[in-house]
Amino acid sequence: MPKRDVASATSLISHFAKLNQHKKAMNIFSRMFELNIRPNEFTFGVVIHSSVVLDDPNLGKQFHGVSMKLGLNSNVYVGSALLDLYAKLCSIEEGLFVFEDTHEPNVVSYTTLLCGYLKEQRFDEAMEIFRIIPERNVVTWNAMISGYSKKGCNEEAVNLFIEMLRRGFIPDQSTFPSLLSAAANMAALGKGKSLHACAVKYLGQVGVFVGNSLVSFYAKCGSLEDCLRVFDRLTERNVVTWNALICAHAQNGRGDVAIELFKRMEYMGIKSNSVTLLGLLLACSHVGLVDEAYSYFEQARTRDANLLKSEHYACMVDLLSRSGRFKQAEKFIHDLPFDPGIGFWKALLGGCQVHSNTKLGEYAAEKVLALEPGDVSSYVMLSNAHSAAGRWQSVSIVRNEMREKGLKTVPGCSWVEIKCKIHVFVTGDKRHTNKPEIYELLGYFLQHTMKSQETDFLQEF
Repeated sequence: MPKRDVASATSLISHFAKLNQHKKAMNIFSRMFELNIRPNEFTFGVVIHSSVVLDDPNLGKQFHGVSMKLGLNSNVYVGSALLDLYAKLCSIEEGLFVFEDTHEPNVVSYTTLLCGYLKEQRFDEAMEIFRIIPERNVVTWNAMISGYSKKGCNEEAVNLFIEMLRRGFIPDQSTFPSLLSAAANMAALGKGKSLHACAVKYLGQVGVFVGNSLVSFYAKCGSLEDCLRVFDRLTERNVVTWNALICAHAQNGRGDVAIELFKRMEYMGIKSNSVTLLGLLLACSHVGLVDEAYSYFEQARTRDANLLKSEHYACMVDLLSRSGRFKQAEKFIHDLPFDPGIGFWKALLGGCQVHSNTKLGEYAAEKVLALEPGDVSSYVMLSNAHSAAGRWQSVSIVRNEMREKGLKTVPGCSWVEIKCKIHVFVTGDKRHTNKPEIYELLGYFLQHTMKSQETDFLQEF
């Protein structure tokens, strides 16, 4: 250090922290004491954040202890950093202790505290804190919206956004991704389009961050035309944008288009990552291109083995099983560089159900139930495989075993959005207010379908 004082030392620590060289930052912090340089609140703010990045709560607690010795623990800058540490790596109770010890907590302190409560899904307490924050800003609102959205409270997240607008706060680029994720989770296409309009209104130019969220939203709602329209209008695209579009077509049964998009992405010079490869394998799976999937998988293994994660191997097992290549699937599982988890055996079991391979299906089910004895779906898939093969006695044995263990299937659920209202239905649902009209219309459709089938049958003679 050219000038050995607290400013230069803190500057050097910050420099290494920004480069993700946190160990070097720690070494310089230790060196400060050897040189009799007393760290200030800004020094502690940096090193405490480094302990969070390193996922090391014990190191963070040591910094807390040092700050107490130096009388800096009540400083709002140090207190906010410590609060972030305890909220993310420890418990909110410890974080609350730090908050109460902080002298004149500011909006950052309050926001960090409520994020801790949201992380632990303690929504009532988070809302209480949110309501008493002296000076709320857009960051605080974003934290609340994001916290609710991440924990699946989608309606609440959207309602918070509406309240935010009514109170005169202007949303920014960080507001919309969480909202669009909430709308996608509800498959609420109408709500999402309204949010899209809000983004255009308040942001003007939709950036790549919001653009990626819009592409993903329309993809999850199955609206590929809107998905492509957003993609084409983006002035800036990155690998996340391309991945969203590729996965959108792969998941909506347009595997051929997904593969063409991948080739276009490569031509544009965008380097693919593990998500791209997963989308590509899914695309091949949907259109039955087993050999092509193998080719892409082997290319990735040769070029950069780090791209391959457990989900890529699981996707290959699923692809081989669904195409009836059971010997290859078994060999693939046997040759895995790690122990196969429950997902691999369930993928194999799913293929066995499709092709009524009851012998291998029973073996796969045994593996699943050994790892997770209460897995209802495995019993159901095995029962369906026996049913498709006409082995009714085996079906009865599987169902009796489920009853003896007290296992119950979760009813299938579907929903539809009409005039921005979500209507949810389960199997045999009779709770809807419009039940008579719904069943009357279903009856009409069934009669019409049966008549059409009879007409087609007669025309064959």
